[in-house]
Amino acid sequence: METEDEWLVLSLRLYEDLHTFELQAPTRLLEWAPGNRVCVAGYGQAGGNEILRLLPPPSLQAKETQSLFPERDLKVECGGFSNRPVYSLKCVPDTSLLVTSGPPDSSLQLWKVSAEDSDVIKPVSAIPAEKGQSWARIATTAGRAQWVLHGSTPDSVHITEVESRKNVYVAASRSSEELSGLAFLDCNTLLLCCAKGQLYLGDVRQPQGPLEAVSVPWAPGGERWCMGAGHIAPGSAPSSQPIACLSSRGHLTLTDVRKTSEPLASAKCSIPSPSCGAEFLCVSWAPALEGCLAISGFDGTVHVYDTRSWDSSARTPQPTFVHKGHVFGEQASNGDPPLVTAHTWHPQKPRTLLSAASDGSLHIWDWVQPGGMCG
Repeated sequence: METEDEWLVLSLRLYEDLHTFELQAPTRLLEWAPGNRVCVAGYGQAGGNEILRLLPPPSLQAKETQSLFPERDLKVECGGFSNRPVYSLKCVPDTSLLVTSGPPDSSLQLWKVSAEDSDVIKPVSAIPAEKGQSWARIATTAGRAQWVLHGSTPDSVHITEVESRKNVYVAASRSSEELSGLAFLDCNTLLLCCAKGQLYLGDVRQPQGPLEAVSVPWAPGGERWCMGAGHIAPGSAPSSQPIACLSSRGHLTLTDVRKTSEPLASAKCSIPSPSCGAEFLCVSWAPALEGCLAISGFDGTVHVYDTRSWDSSARTPQPTFVHKGHVFGEQASNGDPPLVTAHTWHPQKPRTLLSAASDGSLHIWDWVQPGGMCG
């Protein structure tokens, strides 16, 4: 393992761009907002968690020369305060609304970004909780601009029209397994992933239709799982979307939504140790690089993989790139090193990612492309 000084020297040749910032409080979400803004929010159990919309540095707006900038180019555009932890946040497309969720229940909070002459994000209303449910996973889609998909278990999944708060879809399921994620695959199809690895498909054109349970032979007992849905290339059919499922022991399976019971490829990622709680486990597909994905939540690193050469046999591939910057952050009061809590890809810049860690560090980075890898 390199020292911090050695890593900084290596950074000059490993990164096209690297920006490091310190947030007032750590975030477990990084959500892109219109105009290349980035939303973050605190997840502390005490009241007064900030919700911020940030302006990223100029290099994310237009290509500039290589830069290694310590915190100075990230600006707070507007913000607000939540009296509860914020575990998830999504922008409602074509509106100035945000929707958030977090403990202690599955209710959703709606927020409005005020007019241009104000710097305040204001609470406007709430979508009530399902009785006895934990915090809800949420998703939105540009295909249904006013809809939010939410739920903490398959039998609590709803789609709600945001402004009217009317239910437009209720999943018919008897499963009360904990959900680790959900997503719109297109404007009519939704995908759910349970923490134990089960997958479910739903069709919003059947408002009371049953969820379709998908056979998942890759989910051995004792592991927690999360999923990441791939991006649809322009002109491609929604059914061509790849799905990546990642376990707390580093098992990674790629599948086609048309045949989820037959994995396209499987691998055992090189991780230092299993992620026991899997609280921050994350896998995501690059929107502008074919076959490229990133994983985090095991330690203070983010691993990037090029899956184009993978096959159906289990193996241990080497990552294309490993971002180690958070490893050198401040240790927590209990002596634990920083843990990556979230990462996300830039929607247009192919090799640019944002990552955040439990010490409040926020990094924006674009790695130097080795010949023929990820792009």
